[in-house]
Amino acid sequence: MTDRKLRMLLALALGGLMPFAFSPYDYAWLAIPALAGFLWLICQGMPFRIGYAFGFGWFGLGAWWLAPTLHTYGHLPWVVAGFCVILVGAVMALLPALWAWITAKSGGRSHWIMVTFPIAAVGEEWLRGHIFTGLPWTALGNLMLDTPAIGWASWFGVYGLALIPSFLAASLLLVVTHEEKRWGAAGVVLVALLMLAAPEPFESSDRVQHRAGLIQGNIPQDKKWDASFLNETMNRYADLSAKVADESDVIIWPEAAIPFFLERAPQWNLWLSDRINWWRTPLLFGGLKLTGKDTANNGLFAEDPALDYREFAGKQHLVPFGEYVPSWVPFLRTLVPEIANFEPAEDSGVVELRGIRYGALICYESLFPEQSRQRVNAGAGVLVNVTNDAWYGTSPAAWQHFQAARMRAVETGRYVLRVANTGVTAIIGPDGRVMKSLPWWSESALTGEFSSSDAITPYVKRGDAPLLILLVLIVIPLFVRKESI
Repeated sequence: MTDRKLRMLLALALGGLMPFAFSPYDYAWLAIPALAGFLWLICQGMPFRIGYAFGFGWFGLGAWWLAPTLHTYGHLPWVVAGFCVILVGAVMALLPALWAWITAKSGGRSHWIMVTFPIAAVGEEWLRGHIFTGLPWTALGNLMLDTPAIGWASWFGVYGLALIPSFLAASLLLVVTHEEKRWGAAGVVLVALLMLAAPEPFESSDRVQHRAGLIQGNIPQDKKWDASFLNETMNRYADLSAKVADESDVIIWPEAAIPFFLERAPQWNLWLSDRINWWRTPLLFGGLKLTGKDTANNGLFAEDPALDYREFAGKQHLVPFGEYVPSWVPFLRTLVPEIANFEPAEDSGVVELRGIRYGALICYESLFPEQSRQRVNAGAGVLVNVTNDAWYGTSPAAWQHFQAARMRAVETGRYVLRVANTGVTAIIGPDGRVMKSLPWWSESALTGEFSSSDAITPYVKRGDAPLLILLVLIVIPLFVRKESI
């Protein structure tokens, strides 16, 4: 086997280690040698190919759980489902390839790589969150949860936090391989200082404690849309809610907990309102809403027994190929006829119950920091993430999704009330800590305290603008003569 092929295989293997740094494995330290090895390979040549192999290992092999999801619930043959996973990895790998190429182009093999590698990492992460509608799954910044550095998320967001693990990896590589080891040592010291100097995460500005009842129905995915299972679904949610209603200020059900259009089911509509009146407790529940244009919104309803109307906040960032088919591939409408015809909602994403404004993050939206920023800027004092991760079975995907929701809490300085059909259901504090949670894949209810906040973190105020300015700085090394090792 040639040296080039060996390096490509090593890059693929290093990329394949990256998913293990995230939940549910949580070997965050593993990302540092993986990234350092990736950078070392970049310095040996073929940066674009090396980056592509690394990216395919990270996003192709790491997304293996898509195959059983597409086979079981998308009814695709195993061969086609496997090809879809390969396709996702092949497209997403282009971004680490760009990361590697920019690092090599602007840093060469000099100590400049200690600067260009982490800055290019931020660029790759930001692009991954926006290009092709965005897929910031297993974002590098999520590795900083449960570390002293997490406070920086309220200033620079998840994309900005990508600087720290990538900068540490580059610094350690210089310590081990570079003749001017002082640059790497200085970098390691700087990372330590960043850890020690990290600001405290924002706390809730409202000291009034409220209690939420989070309902995890644990409805099997193959039964969720089954009409013969509907009575069981509705009664299960109602029974669990009745147990916690007296000790809750609000009850929350997960995404699409009601798997039909209430507008078309007046008897069920009346049944639900009767239950809410009996509990005397407001209810937030995931459901579907007709738009009147042969399309529908997926979102969060809010109903208060003291009022005679029902509010709705719809999902704005839809899942491509899951909730809609992009217009540039209309032929997939015939290949995958079961895809629902959803459209993005145009409301504020915020509903109000008894003086508390809840920002709705529907499932996939919790991956995107701009979605939570928009809700907070619209007045949300609490974030509510409702989701149905039963699609992923018992794979790592549900836990990686949950990890992203924890980061949204720190970025915004808000409690996140996360309610999932099969889990992970939890109350997340503004510092990203899990205050209380339910066992995964259990039929249960959780009650716990939370508070609202009107504090605005620097990240909510400025967003990613400082990072985009920082990215411009990567152009400077392009015109600087580098020293070779």
